[in-house]
Amino acid sequence: MSQLRADRLEPALVRLIAVVLLGGMLGILNSTMVSVALDPLSEEFDASLSAIGWASTGFLLAVTALIPFTSWAVDRFGSKRMWLGGLTLFLAGSLACALAWNVGSLIAFRVVQGLGAGILDPLVLVLLARAAGPTRAGRVMGLMGVVLSLGPVLGPIAGGAILEGLSWRWMFWLSVPIGLIALLLAVKIVPADPPRGSELPYNRLDVIGLALLGPGFSALVLALTQSAERGAFADWLVLAPLVLGAVMLAVYAAHALRVRSTPPLIDLRLFKSGSFTASVSVMALNGLATFTGLFALPLYYQQAHGHGTLAAGLLVTPIGLGAALAMPLAGSLSDRIGSRSLVQGGAVAAVLGGLWLTQVSATTSEVWSSAAALIMGAGMGFVGAPTMGSLYRTLPPALVPQGSSVLYMLNQLGAAIGIALVTVIMKTLGDGNVLDGIHGVYWFTIGTLVVLLVASVFLPGRAEGEEAAAAADSGEQSSAAASERAAADAHGAH
Repeated sequence: MSQLRADRLEPALVRLIAVVLLGGMLGILNSTMVSVALDPLSEEFDASLSAIGWASTGFLLAVTALIPFTSWAVDRFGSKRMWLGGLTLFLAGSLACALAWNVGSLIAFRVVQGLGAGILDPLVLVLLARAAGPTRAGRVMGLMGVVLSLGPVLGPIAGGAILEGLSWRWMFWLSVPIGLIALLLAVKIVPADPPRGSELPYNRLDVIGLALLGPGFSALVLALTQSAERGAFADWLVLAPLVLGAVMLAVYAAHALRVRSTPPLIDLRLFKSGSFTASVSVMALNGLATFTGLFALPLYYQQAHGHGTLAAGLLVTPIGLGAALAMPLAGSLSDRIGSRSLVQGGAVAAVLGGLWLTQVSATTSEVWSSAAALIMGAGMGFVGAPTMGSLYRTLPPALVPQGSSVLYMLNQLGAAIGIALVTVIMKTLGDGNVLDGIHGVYWFTIGTLVVLLVASVFLPGRAEGEEAAAAADSGEQSSAAASERAAADAHGAH
């Protein structure tokens, strides 16, 4: 894909960003929208809540399992083909979910939806990073961050609004026309890139790695999901997938570090780069802190203030709104002054917002808790966009798909850990007093942000960022043969 270079974002790039984010929003909204429909779905299909819960769990596991495959397939088949294929698969799953006749069919069709989202979600990062280039990575990642920030907040609100006056099936029906528009626009606007299927190393799929990496991460996510449902880690339904996932990932690590003719699905030597390791670590910690804070707020409004589901969902909006407002500004600034100082300032602001939330009570005005959530969200926005910009400024173009997959998987894992820990903390500390549990969650969030602050020291500063961007720009202008040699070197020079 040709790189668009200028100080401002050209109309062609703006159109591409809009079309890609429209498609990417579908998966984010659908991943959270169904969470508010568990009761209606349970009544509709005469099934238990735990059985209906698999409609969400199956979706999440399918997304996680397919992400590593997408990192290989994007070069093998071309990013535009994969994007259109992901949209088509997601649309088919949405249409089938709307027509589901029992709980088993709904779960199966949600898995199809999840497979489509597992293609779309990492490709959002790949398409935008390649189109923006290293000199504008922060700005474009900041715009993408608006969707990432608002999606988890708007999903439950949209789901609740639909259920107020329409059938649960409309949660899936509405995805069909939006998805069709996204598909038609993508055909016209997403630039075609020739697949490199006949070239080494793109024509070799690491089948063993595929069988280990995606399922291994999915097993960990399943363990965390089960722990959230049961409010404990000491349960065989939690420990079994946890041990299985850990073993599979350990075997994958040994497999990936062996020298062989087929390159690994994800090259672990990426982590030799200090800036890459720092970037993905900070994003994982940011995902953990974001979801602990986001998941605890509705519990506070419902249990301490007695608000209903829709009102509690609306009162959570400030944390997503703060991040959405901060990310474009933070991303743009990071292209000029580097990422480290912005991330550290954002982490400090988020800690201050978290400290404010450790002091809330049943009589605290919603205005004050919303203000604290807004500050916390804005701080996390100043962490997220510059960190993603830093990753794509220092990552060689040939490794953007792999880097995107690692970033997305670790962020997903951080989110799953956050949700599970909120449940466990609330059960442990909040049994007698819900406010003790809420305060415990935010003290944990503050601790996570402190660790993030330490990790941010290893992010590149201004001079390092400019140097990396210049090197990456130089690499992008090199010949096709040089690019292939770089890719081959990164995969082990087989």
